[in-house]
Amino acid sequence: MIAIIWVPLAWFLGQWLVVEKPLEKADAIFVLAGSANYVERNAEAARLYNLGIAPKILLTDDRNKGGWDNERQRNPYFVERAKWLLLENGVPETSIVILPDRINGTDDEAKALAKHLQQNPYRSVLLVTSSFHTRRALWTFTLMVDDMNLNTEIGVHSSPATNGPHSSAFWWTNRNGLRTTISEYLKLIYYYFALSNSNKL
Repeated sequence: MIAIIWVPLAWFLGQWLVVEKPLEKADAIFVLAGSANYVERNAEAARLYNLGIAPKILLTDDRNKGGWDNERQRNPYFVERAKWLLLENGVPETSIVILPDRINGTDDEAKALAKHLQQNPYRSVLLVTSSFHTRRALWTFTLMVDDMNLNTEIGVHSSPATNGPHSSAFWWTNRNGLRTTISEYLKLIYYYFALSNSNKL
């Protein structure tokens, strides 16, 4: 009986986190930082860039190190690794913009984009992030843009590596899925109350 109730409920909880708001064209692609998720997110951003979706890719810097690089003999930041991956996938350096502010979470990234938009009034920006993060990302960025009266449409697209059934439908079957999904719901609750008590994030 419990299984009969739990399976569809768990499926719903996983699927509810995943939203898509595609844009046929955008002025920029914004890749959300995600430390270990940087590969899938930036590979997808490069693919979209090469399809002609947008002429620029925006990155943020969380100042986290990405692990030892034997070729370069140093421990680069994740944002450096993200930029290298974009270059390796055909994105020219002139099309990559690293926003200057240090970020620590989705709210900081939304603030960084809003600040950039004040100087660069894009009509549309397409967010690229992991599937489990799409709802919170779209919600947070849209609220920030609206709150600052920026006339910019925000879209969202999930990176394919986390777009399969094990990331959203069967998340409870492995430790990583459990940790990720529970953490995302806790963050959604926190963001809801934070937004309810503040005009800005």
